[in-house]
Amino acid sequence: MAKVLVVGASGTVGSALVERLRAKGEEVVRATSRPALESDQVHLALPSGEERGRAFEGVDRLFLLSPPGFTQGDVLLNPLVDEAKARGLRKVILMTAMGADADESLPLRKAERHLEASGLAYNILRPNWFMQNFHTFWIQGILSQGKILLPVGRAKGSFIDARDIAAVAAELFTTTRFDGRAFDLTGSQALDHDEVAVILSRESGRTITYEEVSPEAMREGLLHAGLPRDYAEFLLVILGYFKAGYAERITDAVETITGAAPRSFENYAREYRKAWQVG
Repeated sequence: MAKVLVVGASGTVGSALVERLRAKGEEVVRATSRPALESDQVHLALPSGEERGRAFEGVDRLFLLSPPGFTQGDVLLNPLVDEAKARGLRKVILMTAMGADADESLPLRKAERHLEASGLAYNILRPNWFMQNFHTFWIQGILSQGKILLPVGRAKGSFIDARDIAAVAAELFTTTRFDGRAFDLTGSQALDHDEVAVILSRESGRTITYEEVSPEAMREGLLHAGLPRDYAEFLLVILGYFKAGYAERITDAVETITGAAPRSFENYAREYRKAWQVG
């Protein structure tokens, strides 16, 4: 049976994609950087390429993204595209980020270009900032201080639920009508972080506010949390783009591809309300 290899299968988007594909009756192989412990897992070390060939055995489609903590996405991903080409895979879906195509020198843009030039059937997904960041990456300040601490001013973002990204990818794996196209994926509304805080407060029953911090304070917090310095600097750059207004744009790509409107931030906050509750 044909299989879909999902790189990043344990992550926010990847895990949701695995669930979606299985619901469609697809067989999925989950790539893991750790020793494969389950029958549907295969070891794949992106930096070294260890066991790359074995990971592709029996696979006819590929979903790939650059894992958090790495800034040179093209170095990690281009060899996977080359392997997919060598094996004649039926389709490759690459997830980068909204704005990745703004500068040809960006590593993720280089990865996009490499896929475009491969001759493979492909799609490129460029999602905006995830709603899920508020109960993962930004959770510490919310739990300890009741504050969303970011250097983004009053700029708005059209946050997207990671499950909608997964729904788009799952649909694209089962159709050819959008082949060769890239899509910017967003939610259906743009909110600033004060508006986000109001929604989180209402749904969690706590008082949560937004406080702008300096890039320097943000850098210190990221490094204290153990992020590599180059990745911390990368995050500060893209948070600067957010502050400049580049995350506000709204597209209809989710509904165009899946036939369903993207989830609202209110819906997300209601489902995950327990994440922000203390005690």
